[in-house]
Amino acid sequence: MSGSGTAHVARMFADLRAAGRKALIVYIMAGDPTPQATAHLVPRLQAAGVDLVELGFPFSEPVADGPVIQAAGQRAMPHMHSLDAFFKLVRGIRKDCDVPMIAFTYYNPIFRYGEERFLRDAQAAGLDGAILPDLPIAEADQWQALCRAQGMAAIFLEAPNTPDDQARLIAQASQGFVYLVSLKGVTGSSKNLGENLAQRVRRFRAISDIPLAVGFGISTVAHVRQVAPLCDAVVVGSGVVTRLAEAPDAAAGEEAVLAYVGELRAALDHL
Repeated sequence: MSGSGTAHVARMFADLRAAGRKALIVYIMAGDPTPQATAHLVPRLQAAGVDLVELGFPFSEPVADGPVIQAAGQRAMPHMHSLDAFFKLVRGIRKDCDVPMIAFTYYNPIFRYGEERFLRDAQAAGLDGAILPDLPIAEADQWQALCRAQGMAAIFLEAPNTPDDQARLIAQASQGFVYLVSLKGVTGSSKNLGENLAQRVRRFRAISDIPLAVGFGISTVAHVRQVAPLCDAVVVGSGVVTRLAEAPDAAAGEEAVLAYVGELRAALDHL
C-alpha cells in the first residue's frame, strides 16, 4: 500500500466532510525512541482513529519546535541520520497501513538532498507531502511548483500575525490543507491558544474551500473542544511525544499514546 500525494489527503478530508466528522492529525518524530517503535505505532494510530500522521524528520536547528519535540529530535537523530533512513522507515510503515502521511522537517535537509529528488523519493516511499515551517511563502514558488507537478501536498503554515496578502498566497499555494498555527510561539505552548482564530478562519473561508487544520499548543480534550468547531482538523504533537518520552519502555509509551489518542478522538466525535 502507498499514498498518492495530494489526492490521498484530499480524499481523506472529503470522506470526513461527507460524514460530518473532523480529522485528527498526530505528529510523531520518526525514530523516537527507535525506528521499529515508530513503524509499530503508526498502524495502531490509524486503528485508534488518527486520520493523518505528520512524521517528523529530525533537524539540528528546529526553529518551530518547542523543547519536547526538540528533545525527541535529539533522541531520534542517531537512528534517522539521513533521508534515506527516513524513507526506509516510511516504506516499512506502508507495508502495514494506508493512513495519509506527511513529512514535517526543515528546508536545509531537502535543499541538500535536492528538491526534485526528495519529492520523487518521498512519493515512492509512500509519503503524501511535506510541511517545511522555515520556508516562507514568499520564497516557496519553486518548491510549491515542484510539489504540484509531482502531485505532492505542499502544506504551508499561517500564523496569528499573517497579513491578508500573505494569507491569500498561502491559500493559493497550499495543497491538501492549510496549517493554522494557533498561537505565537513554538510547539508545545498553550498560552493564548486560538488567538484570533475565528477571524482567521473566516478570512480563509472567504477565499478558498481548502481544509483548515489547527495545531501548536493543542494537547487536551478541552483544547480540542475549543478549536475543533472552527476548523476541519486538529493537530496534536507534543502531547503524544511527551507520553512516548515519559514511558518506561516503547511498549508502555505506545499504550499511553493510544489511550490519549482515544480520548481526543472521542472528543472530536462528540462536539
